[in-house]
Amino acid sequence: MAILYADDPADAAAWAVAIRALAPGVELRFWPDSGPADEVDFAIVGGKAPGDLRGFANLRAIQSTWAGVNHLLADSNLPFDRPLARMVDQGLTVSMTEFIVLHVLDSARQGPRLRAAQRARQWLDLDPVAPGTIVVAVLGLGTLGADAATRLVALGFSVRGWSRSRKEIAGIESFAGSDGFKACLSGAHILVCLLPLTDDTRGILGAAAFAPLARGAVLIQAARGAHLVEADLLAALQSGQLSRAVLDVFAPEPLPVDHVFWRHPQVTVTPHVAAITRPGTGAADIVENYRRALAGETLINQVDRAKGY
Repeated sequence: MAILYADDPADAAAWAVAIRALAPGVELRFWPDSGPADEVDFAIVGGKAPGDLRGFANLRAIQSTWAGVNHLLADSNLPFDRPLARMVDQGLTVSMTEFIVLHVLDSARQGPRLRAAQRARQWLDLDPVAPGTIVVAVLGLGTLGADAATRLVALGFSVRGWSRSRKEIAGIESFAGSDGFKACLSGAHILVCLLPLTDDTRGILGAAAFAPLARGAVLIQAARGAHLVEADLLAALQSGQLSRAVLDVFAPEPLPVDHVFWRHPQVTVTPHVAAITRPGTGAADIVENYRRALAGETLINQVDRAKGY
């Protein structure tokens, strides 16, 4: 039996080395050279639909190297009746936390004003802002959101979190459900979105989310492009309700070259790089999920198709 790697060809060698180091006897094949279809019992996929996997009758499970799997759930070429796991390895979590902390600190230390002053050749004397006076609202307290929120608490920020159900995380005020949404956002200076994309969260970053924030708040969006109502963001920036937005995800991707975000002075664009599974860092989870798939056990980070994550 064999594992079929159907992810980014550029990363294939690194994944092969990492997987074989943990499971020396495993047979790896690389899309589109799958060999006899009936010998493939596990598939590794990633950020793009890999092709038609429905012909692999003995496929036990599918492992994504991405945390987001909405594109896979919508792909009719992936067998819907096979377990699907998403990747939430420690390397991905660390890189997302780095991204969130970087931009929260940049806002707290008034980085945009300092960079503007440099361009204008002005020696700007700024009053320091204590982190404890800055309220950060984190939408989504899963593995990624909880880690980022905890690091921000350690840095002294006042942190709130909102999720499907209330969480117990030291130092973080937790809110849940529709009743807690506005309460979590009320008066927040920085809004971080790390939500999964579901029918309930699609378009959640719109006027109703921006209105309760403190005037001049900052948005850091590193979840899924479809969370954002772009017209509402532009209106909030124009009115001053938001002072800045850091956007790492978009609908569609890549961001079209003529899109207004590229040249908007209050928008920072990054090309979906907030959290990337570094080749090989999730190999232990892949090997363990292969074992579990063969044993008929529940996978690590197995996707609940009803929830969409």
